[in-house]
Amino acid sequence: MGEVAKSVDVSVVLPCYNVETYLDQALCSVEKNTLAHVEIICVNDGSTDGTLAILRRHASSDARVRIIDKANGGYGAAVNRGFDEARGTYVAILEPDDWVEAHMYDDLLTLARRYEAKGFGYPDIVKSSYWRIWMPGTAQQHRLHCSYFKRIRPNHQPFALIDCPRLIQHHPSIWSALYRRDFLRERKIRFKEVPGAGWVDNPFLIETMCQAKTIVYTDTPYYNYREDLPGSSSAMRSLDLSFERWNDMCDVMDRLDIHDHGIRRALDTIGFRYVGEGIGRGGLDDAELKAGMQRIFSRMGTDDILSLTNVSPQLRQLAFALTDRACPQLSGCEYFKALVKEFFYSIRVNGIGFALARTNVYRQRRQQQDANADPSKHHSTDMPAGM
Repeated sequence: MGEVAKSVDVSVVLPCYNVETYLDQALCSVEKNTLAHVEIICVNDGSTDGTLAILRRHASSDARVRIIDKANGGYGAAVNRGFDEARGTYVAILEPDDWVEAHMYDDLLTLARRYEAKGFGYPDIVKSSYWRIWMPGTAQQHRLHCSYFKRIRPNHQPFALIDCPRLIQHHPSIWSALYRRDFLRERKIRFKEVPGAGWVDNPFLIETMCQAKTIVYTDTPYYNYREDLPGSSSAMRSLDLSFERWNDMCDVMDRLDIHDHGIRRALDTIGFRYVGEGIGRGGLDDAELKAGMQRIFSRMGTDDILSLTNVSPQLRQLAFALTDRACPQLSGCEYFKALVKEFFYSIRVNGIGFALARTNVYRQRRQQQDANADPSKHHSTDMPAGM
């Protein structure tokens, strides 16, 4: 039976709402951390299934498990409550439909201590790669490296986001990290509290990464993320929610006075990804969604848009058209090079089979997006910039 340490190293927060199918696996995985002094804070957010019974069963056999039973308030409120109750030097988030490798928190704490012993102090954030569980629960399920594996290469460690902006360009993956609890408290970093999941991991990512002065990173993947489960926030999100959260992230950068071109380009890449998804789903035919796209584009700098050679010329032309800016001729050569580079990266990290499958899906999606993004079809001078 695990015992609660007088001094807690890592507080792992599990926000739980109707997750009886996967919860036992998640709890068993975190309980296998035996070197770090861990507490497991389970916030039952008004579950109506067997979640609470599973939590109580684990709490009865492992003293490190603490249960907070509360009325439903959404993902952000549940994690904030867990943070309020946390006693660890570090806090971490485990989503209960995922699981972690046996010693994730042991190893990440060891990494933090290594840099503390070198005189850097405890890093604000200890970040790792993660595993994507593709097509979970099907015969085709398999494990893939995440899209930033082998791409985070700062010249030194610890580092700050300005040294490696790519860290925010991909999936927010806020759960593949430790956060120094005093850092979060001193910077007053909290989750946005909205009903449901609300995709609030996005602004939290930007808040933490932009404010951290010391980040250490390892390419060792520990976290297993079940991708696009039916009913998950990523599978169920609406386009306007994606746009709202991108604007939340941009608001954070504006408030923090972040103007570094590398960081802004990383954020703009995310914006183009969301808009591209919206265009592929016919969003330009919806006046409200079109206005949302325009607002995103209006917050992007002209030079940054021009520099995004990883974004198709058609999408960048649309960005200029919807914001009434003159668009220079954009060559597709650099974009083609970016696609080729991405293809060979996919082969290197996840194999030729995945790379070919991804290329086919990407090609079909891009053809649809580019056809829908023709600026001559959608440019409207009666829609003011900045809506």
